[in-house]
Amino acid sequence: MLIEMFSYTFLVRAFIVGLLVSLCASLLGVTLVVKRYSMIGDALSRVGFSSLAIAVALNLAPLTLSIPIVVLSAVLLLRLSENSKIKGDSAVALISTSSLAIGVIILSQTTGMNTDVCNFMFGSILVMSSSDVVLSIVLSLVVLILFVLFYNKIFGVTFDENYAKATGTNTEAYNMIVAILTAITIVLGMRMMGAMLISSLVIFPALTSMRVFKNFRSVIISSALISVICFIIGMMASYQFATPTGASIVVVNIIMFVIFTLINIFRGGMAR
Repeated sequence: MLIEMFSYTFLVRAFIVGLLVSLCASLLGVTLVVKRYSMIGDALSRVGFSSLAIAVALNLAPLTLSIPIVVLSAVLLLRLSENSKIKGDSAVALISTSSLAIGVIILSQTTGMNTDVCNFMFGSILVMSSSDVVLSIVLSLVVLILFVLFYNKIFGVTFDENYAKATGTNTEAYNMIVAILTAITIVLGMRMMGAMLISSLVIFPALTSMRVFKNFRSVIISSALISVICFIIGMMASYQFATPTGASIVVVNIIMFVIFTLINIFRGGMAR
């Protein structure tokens, strides 16, 4: 089936970009889940939807406009969570609902709910142009390289921010790096997964890995493998059964989560 799929250029593009985005999302997802920032992906996807609505209304290139807007929103979200009276989930909910409302109003006053908008909301592998693919590959590689370079610092900030700060680590800077890398990953993945489903790429692989593995390195490696495997199976299922790509990948992630949960329960029973 894979050979048949790779005979289509748009599927090859989708595979390359999807694999890279899945990898980026899974690596960042572990940090976000451990720090209880997992819903930041959901909020940024809503901002991405709003910025895509503006791009469609102004007939601009969606990625070119969305990336800076979502990155700025990630910085704002982090500042709101750290330095204001609006904390954690309240800041996420504030930005998430505001962005969605703005996007819906812009669309209602311009293009309406046409095919392009549905693709942005629920994802489509048909909407990626050659320039989108090149930009996505370059930015995905930047995200992966920065994550590897700053792995030790991100590990320290993730598990004990106070200790990391006491040892001289600039925790604010590394939190900002994680937020910006997450914003870029969310925007890149939205074209395929859709604004409504992209946060699942961030959350599911990390939560699934944590059912079985207990140390950071094992969870990171397992999360990356699970994300890539679920993406490939989801793409093949989407091609075979003509189902939406993003939804198919999410369903495979749900099945993997249930399997790992059962393995954890079985291991717990054996240990007693």
